[in-house]
Amino acid sequence: MKALVTGANGFTGSHLVRSLLERGDEVVAFVRKSSDLSRLAGLAVEFAYGDIGDRSSLAAAMTGVDVVFHTAAYVELGIVNEALMEQVNVEGTRNVLDVAQASGVQKLIYCSTIGVYGDTQGRVIDETFERTQKSFSSAYDRTKFEAQILVDRAAENGFYTVSVMPSGIFGSDDPHFGPVIKAFRNGKLKVWAGGDRITGIVHVDDLVTAMLVAADQAPAGAHYILSSGELTTREMFQMLSQETGVSEPAEMPEGLVRLAGNLLEPIGRLSNWQPPISRERIHYIYDRCVRVDGSKARRELSWNPRSLEETLKECLTG
Repeated sequence: MKALVTGANGFTGSHLVRSLLERGDEVVAFVRKSSDLSRLAGLAVEFAYGDIGDRSSLAAAMTGVDVVFHTAAYVELGIVNEALMEQVNVEGTRNVLDVAQASGVQKLIYCSTIGVYGDTQGRVIDETFERTQKSFSSAYDRTKFEAQILVDRAAENGFYTVSVMPSGIFGSDDPHFGPVIKAFRNGKLKVWAGGDRITGIVHVDDLVTAMLVAADQAPAGAHYILSSGELTTREMFQMLSQETGVSEPAEMPEGLVRLAGNLLEPIGRLSNWQPPISRERIHYIYDRCVRVDGSKARRELSWNPRSLEETLKECLTG
C-alpha cells in the first residue's frame, strides 16, 4: 500500500509514519518546506513538499497513492490566529478531500477529535451522539467540527472515509502535556489547576494502531471514538506521584485561577504572548466536560489499547 500522511512531521503523524514503514507500506510524507523534520530523521520516506492550502502540491503528492491519512491540524487553545486556524483545519481538509477524490485515492482516514461532539456536560456518549451544544468553546472546537462535516459529506457522496475521534493524545514525546509531565518529574511543577477535571486519554501508538486497522477493515463512513479510559487531573498526578516518588503539585484555588486568566489574557493579546492560563483554557478546565465511551473500536476493530497506568508510565520515559 502506498500511503500519504499529511502533518507527517507532527506528533501523531510521525508515529503513524513509523508504523506504516514497519508494516512494509510505502509512505509519502507531506510536509512544508519550513517544517521541522527531526521526528522523521533517518526514515525511508518519500518527502512531498507543499501546503494543504495549495491544491497543486497536494495533487502532485497524491500521485499513485492508495490511502491518505489526514492528521495535519492547527491545534491550540487560548490566543490563536483564528483565520489561519480556519484556513488549515477547514479549508485544508476541504482541499485534501477534493484532491484525493480527483486523484483516484481509494480511502481517506481522518484524525478528528472528541471535541466535535461538543460539551456533553458530563454525560458519557458514544458515536451515535448528536451535538447539542449550539455555540463553540473555542476556534479549535469550531474548525474541527466544520471539518468533520466536510468529511462526513464526502462519505455521504460515496467517497470512502473513516474518522477517528481521539481523546487526549499522550506519549513520551507529546508536545502538549509532555512538557508538564517533564516539569513534574523534575520537581519543577509546584501548582496545578482543576483537579476535578476529567480527561480521556489515548496513547499515540494506540491511536495509530486503530487508524491502521480502520484503513484495512472499517466500513466506509464509520466513526470511532478512541479513548482507553478517563481520570481526573488529581488522579493523574496521584498516579505519577506513586510512580516517581515526586510530590503531587498543590491545587490552586479556582477563584485565583479565573482571576489570573482574566488578567493575563489581555496582556497576552497586546504582547503576542500565549499565557499559561487564559479565559478559553479556564473554560476547558472548569466549565466544559466531554466524556466518551470508546467501546465501539474495541468491538469492531479488536482494538486493545494500553491502560491508563501504562500510558502514564510511558510518558515518564520521555
